[in-house]
Amino acid sequence: MQKSTVFTGAAVAIITPFTNNQFDYPQLGAMIERQIAGSTDAIVICGTTGESSTLTDEEHRECIRFCIEKVAGRVPVIAGTGSNDTDYAISLSRYACEVGADALLLVTPYYNKATPKGLVKSFTAVADAVNKPIILYNVPSRTGCNITLPVYKELAKHERIVAAKEASGNISAIAQLAAECGDSLDIYSGNDDQIVPILSLGGKGVISVLSNVVPKETHDICRLWFEGKAKESAELQLKLLKLANTLFCEVNPIPVKTAMSLMGFCSEEMRLPLCEMDEANRAKLVEVMREYRLI
Repeated sequence: MQKSTVFTGAAVAIITPFTNNQFDYPQLGAMIERQIAGSTDAIVICGTTGESSTLTDEEHRECIRFCIEKVAGRVPVIAGTGSNDTDYAISLSRYACEVGADALLLVTPYYNKATPKGLVKSFTAVADAVNKPIILYNVPSRTGCNITLPVYKELAKHERIVAAKEASGNISAIAQLAAECGDSLDIYSGNDDQIVPILSLGGKGVISVLSNVVPKETHDICRLWFEGKAKESAELQLKLLKLANTLFCEVNPIPVKTAMSLMGFCSEEMRLPLCEMDEANRAKLVEVMREYRLI
C-alpha cells in the first residue's frame, strides 16, 4: 500500500524551553524561526526531547498550538501525542488534528509494557480516531517496549499509519522492516549516529536531536544523500559524529538543552527527574562545542 510521505530530510525534535518552571513562548518562537532559517524539513513538537512526559495537559496542548501557529505552514509540524494511556493519546491526538498538526508522533506506551496484541489495539484505536497521518515511535531503551516486525506488518495495513521513527538502534531489525514493509511504511532514523545507514536502507530522513544545535548541517546530511552524493553525505555524518554522541553523554534532552543554553537560546531549566549535567560531562560538552566553534 503506497502512502503519502510526511516529510523527507531532517526534522528537529525541538526542545521545550522553561523559565521559572513556565513554558517560555518567546524562546520557543525564536528557536522555531532559527530552525526554519536553517532549512529544517519539519518540526516535531512535544516529543521525548521536548520533555513531553512532564508537561501538564494544558501545556502540552498550548505547546502544540503555539508551534503550529508560529510555523504557519512553512514546514510540516508533527505533534507528539503518544501516551501510556490510550484514551489520553486519543484526546490529545484529536486536539492536535483540530489545531492543524500535519501528522502525529505516537510513542509506544511506556511502563505498561503492552503485549504485541495490545500495541496493535492501542495504535489502531488512535489511528481510527483521527484524520491525520501517524508516525510510530519505537524507542525501547526508554519505554521498555519494542515494536516487533509482526506488529509493524499488522499496523502498516492501516491507511493512516504511514511511517516509523526507529530509535531501537538495531540496524538488522530496521533492514528487515524496510524489506518487509518498505512500500507501506516510511522509515525515519531516531538516532543521529545512524542517519546515513538508515537512508541507505531506503529511509526518508531523521527525527533529530542534533538538529537543535546544527539544523543546516543535519538537513544537509539528508540533502546530499538525496542528491546522489552518498560519499559527501557520509563524510558530513562522520564529521558531526563526535558532537552527536556528546549530546547523548547523559540522558536526552539534558545535554542538548544545556548546549542550547550555552549558545544563548534558552535557559538550562529542566523538570525533575531531569536535572543539570554532571560537571565532568558538562566540561566535555563545552570542550566539544568549542571544537565545532558553536560557542
